[in-house]
Amino acid sequence: MSLHLWWLYVTAVFLISATPGPNMLHVMTQSITHGPRRALATMAGLMSAVLLCLIASALGLGALLKASPRLFDVLRYAGVAYLVWLGIKAWRAPVGSAAAAAPARSHHALYATGLLTGLSNPKLIIFAAALFPQFIDPDRPFGMQLAILVISFVVIELGWQAAYALGGIKLARWLAPVNRQRLFNRATGVMFIGFGGALLGARA
Repeated sequence: MSLHLWWLYVTAVFLISATPGPNMLHVMTQSITHGPRRALATMAGLMSAVLLCLIASALGLGALLKASPRLFDVLRYAGVAYLVWLGIKAWRAPVGSAAAAAPARSHHALYATGLLTGLSNPKLIIFAAALFPQFIDPDRPFGMQLAILVISFVVIELGWQAAYALGGIKLARWLAPVNRQRLFNRATGVMFIGFGGALLGARA
């Protein structure tokens, strides 16, 4: 692919990934709750969602969603419901000694939650369905372009996820008092519900 088009793509992905969204918020909260090492399973789930969405878009799912508004609505409402559920769960999350006594989640569960969060991410859905196909030149080899675009996205996204996870480590120290934990949980819940509202307003 042309260097100019690649730079445009990298710039767009860098800015989109840097903007706080469900993925980055989820990484940060999991790092605070379970520690940065266990948050790696969450990051793996999120990255799996990225790969699935981008590859599906390149293979024609983006065009299918634009041609079938009802299918897009089904996926959109499912994503909204999941984000709202995450918001309610975060709002009601235990704090203090109750949080410490909660059983540790398995790596499989952390991965699955990350995957579902990524698949319901409105930024990723809209990017994959509307913008990603525009960076593929039909006159150039498809496979090589897809590999370059996907690898570039993964590298940038992983960099930002790592930054948010490390930020969660520092934030965990500040969240030692119970009242701050409760405030953080409720703010996180409101943000997830807000992301659900953003997805509800999305259009194919």
